[in-house]
Amino acid sequence: MAGRILIVDPVATNRIILKVKLSAARYDICLASGFSEALITSAAQAPDLIIVGLSASDASASDAGAKCIQQIKGADLFSAIPVVAIASGASNLARLAILKAGAEDVLTRPVDDAFLLARLRSLLRARDATEELRLRDGTNKALGFEEGPTPFEPPANVAIVASDLTQATAWRRALQAQTGHKVEVWSPEETLEQNAANSGPDALILAVDGAGRPGSALTILPELRSRRGSRHAAVLAVLTVENPAAAVMALDLGASDVMTAGFDAAELALRLGVQVQRKRDADRLRTSVRDGLKMAMTDPLTGLFNRRYALPHLGRIAARAKSLNRGFAVMIADLDRFKSVNDTYGHSGGDDVLIEVSRLLQDNLRGVDLVARLGGEEFLIAMPDTTLDKARIAGERLCRIVRETPVLLKDGRTKVGVTMSIGIAMGPGLDIHGRAPQDVDVEALLDAADKALYLSKSEGRDQVTVSRTAA
Repeated sequence: MAGRILIVDPVATNRIILKVKLSAARYDICLASGFSEALITSAAQAPDLIIVGLSASDASASDAGAKCIQQIKGADLFSAIPVVAIASGASNLARLAILKAGAEDVLTRPVDDAFLLARLRSLLRARDATEELRLRDGTNKALGFEEGPTPFEPPANVAIVASDLTQATAWRRALQAQTGHKVEVWSPEETLEQNAANSGPDALILAVDGAGRPGSALTILPELRSRRGSRHAAVLAVLTVENPAAAVMALDLGASDVMTAGFDAAELALRLGVQVQRKRDADRLRTSVRDGLKMAMTDPLTGLFNRRYALPHLGRIAARAKSLNRGFAVMIADLDRFKSVNDTYGHSGGDDVLIEVSRLLQDNLRGVDLVARLGGEEFLIAMPDTTLDKARIAGERLCRIVRETPVLLKDGRTKVGVTMSIGIAMGPGLDIHGRAPQDVDVEALLDAADKALYLSKSEGRDQVTVSRTAA
């Protein structure tokens, strides 16, 4: 399934129609008619996203719509779950009130199906990053390395990107009256030049006046997402004309948020604040992974997490998998005949090989995956929310990449070819009766993966073996 979505709507017809549409897109759907039922359903189903249907009276009366969203977002169970409101009609005042109450977006019926699906995909991607941040923070706290309070954050650097610079200048004046951020105006060409020269702004606001016109703000979005200076920036697309296809394209190309109803300074300022904070949270995650607890929690040679960090974090992955009724994969990877590398090229050459293999593993796994060096030439990989087939494919890909990438030693001349064997064990998801496991024994999983690794070695090396229990 693409994710689990809770639909909360007092109108049964609305719930059923939306369930049919989203089920066809492979989402796992659960339903509730009101707040109390939503609490009960969420405790059992753990949704990734919530869609709230607001009645006409809720949508037209800003207080009623906002109170409905506040009630949902105020519950501890829902506080970290993105919420999309669907209204039968909503004034600008009502939209702002609903957004301020905590909704990620307010859509108006009838909702364009393609845009709704694109919006859900975008929000679920952002939720994955947020969940990983919470998971990392939880592991750090459990180990006694909780970070101090976040210091005062300066105003964000924001760039409005538009072909019509006169229009963009007017937007800049209106936006600066609503926010304390530093706002500049760039043409699409200037944006690419700026992001090639420096680290880029915290947020980019794209004025979208057409879908795919060469040189437009929208067409540079893939380029921005591919560049080091701007790939992590928040990107908000503002459609100057109604164009559902352009909105879908913007989200699927990597826009963080889309305003489909044109420029509104107050609403843009509100959305910008949310996206800037989300960007800063994501920056904190990357900094935490790269630098936080570096001396205590990482292997000084490879920069990977070490055993001290990896085992508690694996326990948290297992606990989260149990609470969400999802499986996860554990791999033990080991370089083949590594002693001969040390004997032939010395320990310095062996270190070069370990450093390069570690880089290959990190570069070819998801950001949410855990990669750690257990010791010597042995590595631990944990992949949350992963099926057996996906884990096997990932393991075979890693073996192939290591095999096909000779390591250039520090002398600049010598290349060393190595191979790697992998053993896989699967953390339990639902059983055949749809029940979650009572316990997830991390040590038993590691032992199963280790035995599978032994089979990979004994049957010829340079291959992946799945634990017989998992298979």
